[in-house]
Amino acid sequence: MYPKLTLVLGGAASGKSAFAEMLSRQIGKSRFYLATSTVQDTEMQAKIKRHIKQRGPGWVTIEEPLDLGPALSELTSEHICLIDCATLWLSNQMIAENDIMTAQSALLDALKSCAAQCIIVSNEVGQGIVPDNSQARAFREAQGRLNIALAAQADLVVQVTAGLPNTLKGQLP
Repeated sequence: MYPKLTLVLGGAASGKSAFAEMLSRQIGKSRFYLATSTVQDTEMQAKIKRHIKQRGPGWVTIEEPLDLGPALSELTSEHICLIDCATLWLSNQMIAENDIMTAQSALLDALKSCAAQCIIVSNEVGQGIVPDNSQARAFREAQGRLNIALAAQADLVVQVTAGLPNTLKGQLP
């Protein structure tokens, strides 16, 4: 039995997205990719192209940087949804100066009521040095709180380091 909600954590370039994609393919349902990134420069554009190539065919992509609820509400139990990623979603919320706790609650509610199985990718940002400015420290704290809330709600939590999965909660299918 595949978990209803899976959280895949890891550092930057840890292999977390590739691992989440592999899990999505294993489930064997219609695959949706809920992209939270926005193209703001050529580096991000190149990264997005790499991710699309890495995923390969067979995905329906929905681009939504802020409000994931409407897209999640349209999915059925016949779908698997990969949300990549919670970290960019949080960045977008902070840039838009949205109330983070309200946005986080709405995301958690949308995930809970979504009929599809969901896999959400998120960065673990709390293992590095203490940032030197208040905005970066506020982001790190908000990301930590978001990851804690997602992990509490998830049936399966996997941390990926150097491409290797380590199950923190639940059991890999």
